Amino acid sequence: MDRLIYTSMTGANHTLNQQATVAQNLANAATTGYRAENNAFRAVPIFGDGLPTRAFVVDSTIHADFTTGTLQTTGRDLDVAIKGSGWIAVQLDNGEEAYTRNGNLQVSPNGLLLTHNGLKVKGNTGTITIPPETRITIGVDGTVSSVPITPQPNTVASVGRIKLVNPPEENLVKGADGLFRLKDGGVAAVDAKVKLVDGTLEGSNVNVVHEMVSMIALARQFDMQMKMLENAQKNAQQASQIMVLRV
Repeated sequence: MDRLIYTSMTGANHTLNQQATVAQNLANAATTGYRAENNAFRAVPIFGDGLPTRAFVVDSTIHADFTTGTLQTTGRDLDVAIKGSGWIAVQLDNGEEAYTRNGNLQVSPNGLLLTHNGLKVKGNTGTITIPPETRITIGVDGTVSSVPITPQPNTVASVGRIKLVNPPEENLVKGADGLFRLKDGGVAAVDAKVKLVDGTLEGSNVNVVHEMVSMIALARQFDMQMKMLENAQKNAQQASQIMVLRV
């Protein structure tokens, strides 16, 4: 009896966690460069005195979906998208390095090149500073150039090069902030093969139809697991009644 309770109880609990993951994917269906998350169930046996036959369910996140999203042309100078595989390196507030596919960049009032949420974009030799009164262009290799608005608009100066990396996907882990990091906490090396497309943003790779179907399937799965718990309760009550009658 308790074997059924272990399986259905833990299964229902982690089904709720999976529903939260699906809800998060749906909420980020329009987030630039977002990578959807995938989850799966697995059974884990319980070890201990008298418990080798019991098992419970664990919801294990397999990995993020690294499928490339749709490229959308914006025409904005500070919008870039990675063509194919690769990542843009950013510097967190604590100094650590993380990676994103969101190329919606901006310039801070003090001239720093930032992501849309205010993180510093890393260059090959440090952060990138933009001179005032200039127009920015970003090359396919990540080179950031500034063109003075006045008085000599034809003078082009290179101010840095965005750090582009492409570590193996199995070495990356997704954080709660949506950014990726190396599992070992290290720093990825620059990859000259990673190319950018200017005036373009990469959309989310969330498949809305697939996620909606998953949400419905998980709701039905949760109902089934709750019915299993109800059946276990009824069986226990009937067994108790039989024992009483025998006594």
